[in-house]
Amino acid sequence: MYKNKNCGEPNSKDIGSEVIVAGWVNKRRDHGNLIFIDLRDKSGVLQVVFNPEVSSDAHDLASNLRSEWVVQIKGVIVKRISGAENDSISTGSVELQANEIKILNKSKTPPFEISDEIEIDDQTRLAYRFIDLRRPKMQKLFTLRHKITKLIWDYLSDRDFTHIETPILLKSTPEGARDYVVPSRIHPGKFYALPQSPQQLKQILMVSGFDRYFQIARCFRDEDLRADRQPEHTQLDLEMSFVHQDDVMLLVEGLYKHITYEILGNNYKQNNKDFVRLSYEESIERFGTDKPDLRFGMELVTISEELKNTESNVFNHVLNQGGVIRGIVAPGAGDYDRKKTDELIDLAKSSGASGLVYILFDNDFVSIENIKDENYKSPLKKFLNVDVVKGLAKKMSAKPGDMILIVADQENKVNTVLSNLRNFLGEKLNLYDQKEIMFAWVYDFPLFEWDEDLKKWEPAHHVFSSPKTEHLDFLISDPGKVHADLFDLVCNGMEMGSGSIRIHDPNIQKKVFSIIGYKEEEIDDRFGQLIKAFSYGAPPHGGMGLGLDRFIATLAGEKAIREVIAFPKTQSAQDPLFDSPNKISNQQLEELFINLNLPDEEEA
Repeated sequence: MYKNKNCGEPNSKDIGSEVIVAGWVNKRRDHGNLIFIDLRDKSGVLQVVFNPEVSSDAHDLASNLRSEWVVQIKGVIVKRISGAENDSISTGSVELQANEIKILNKSKTPPFEISDEIEIDDQTRLAYRFIDLRRPKMQKLFTLRHKITKLIWDYLSDRDFTHIETPILLKSTPEGARDYVVPSRIHPGKFYALPQSPQQLKQILMVSGFDRYFQIARCFRDEDLRADRQPEHTQLDLEMSFVHQDDVMLLVEGLYKHITYEILGNNYKQNNKDFVRLSYEESIERFGTDKPDLRFGMELVTISEELKNTESNVFNHVLNQGGVIRGIVAPGAGDYDRKKTDELIDLAKSSGASGLVYILFDNDFVSIENIKDENYKSPLKKFLNVDVVKGLAKKMSAKPGDMILIVADQENKVNTVLSNLRNFLGEKLNLYDQKEIMFAWVYDFPLFEWDEDLKKWEPAHHVFSSPKTEHLDFLISDPGKVHADLFDLVCNGMEMGSGSIRIHDPNIQKKVFSIIGYKEEEIDDRFGQLIKAFSYGAPPHGGMGLGLDRFIATLAGEKAIREVIAFPKTQSAQDPLFDSPNKISNQQLEELFINLNLPDEEEA
């Protein structure tokens, strides 16, 4: 037996008990004849004291100990001397008086200290991930991940869901990103693809009569990595037969409330409230995005009417081109200096705007009715007289000391720019509690969106979402008017997952495929298995795919999902620990009948 107690367990009730513990040497300190070490395992830290009068052999061995050596220690739990207690750890009132030690393994000097208090660059952390994961913070994060996963299993199992594993080796089907492909040795020239999601598989399971399915699924996407994206991620995947949109939403809402409350307790303030529901159009109108952060206000306001009669060429040109003018009010930001307003202008331009107009209000007036020319500043002040500014302030509910931000352009661009500014300022101005969790549903998305470059319809989400019954005729007459029984779960301005009621009629599914440009042969090649299944009695069904990594990171208060993934990839989709991706041998290439035609180094 290597141990009968974990390092974090002993307390005052164990005083006088003989125990055996094992773990890593966290620190060693010499105080005269006494040697102290902090012994660490997953459960915590225990102070161990080596006294030569108790055991000279153990004391001699302890004098050679170094950080991260793995040891087994036998001894007696004793009370710490008065004044030496440590309230910051669970074992802080006691220590282990060692009488025997066994060195189980030695360690090289680690590249960084096993501590939550120091900053380590990401490349080093990932190259030595096995050391990084020893840090107490990381141990807690993956214990939390396990707890959340277990809560999912228990909650769904209690509601008659069946966990079914679906294949990883599948065929290539278009789902929005490039596939990771795997060549087949047995079938030369043919390839499997790793699934971007189990979408078709779970729908076929509904046709198979399983009624309620879920899976903690691995998903793979070979896409250009953006900030905090991973080429492989974990998804809570679920599907239900004989359901309407509301059935799926209420099930997931109950699950996420349950998990969030179990993790955060009374700090989760939304537990007894329904998730806010916004139609897609309302979300865009009020917040400029379909992923609104509802922890604070600062809603977008259309002010085209208020500015249409100014002499500004900027505003007039946009309105003549069919654009819009919209704005937001940043509360208490009227004292922004040039550096801060330039930062906002740069953010607006990086979001696609040609410029940004701001109006800064001082605090030297009681109300908008009393505003005078000297009470506001703006780069377009000569076009914004007191009456115009007064009208804007009334429309936007601006107050003394606030700042108005205005963007004029085509509507989609205006919404994107103002949404980004809103999110930036919400955090910058401390308009919400960083620890607050605020879920919302966004529903009734368009089924299609027009690609101006390709001059064709594309699926707004994916091609399997059912058109709303009242919009079926638009599939023929005007696809742009078709909305779907499609819904997203968002939290704090991030998409947590997407779901829909699915198409279960093979003829409607074929029609949707044809609208986005698939010919009959392509439909049969890429989706033949689904159409075939639908032809044998498919029930009405719907479900969701929910990003588990993002959800766990949010509950843990982590901004980066890599913190809750045991072995994440870098921004360039590499693993420094395993040095992957890597080359394979010529023999392996020959077995797969693959000849490499690599780009020149200059082209690569």
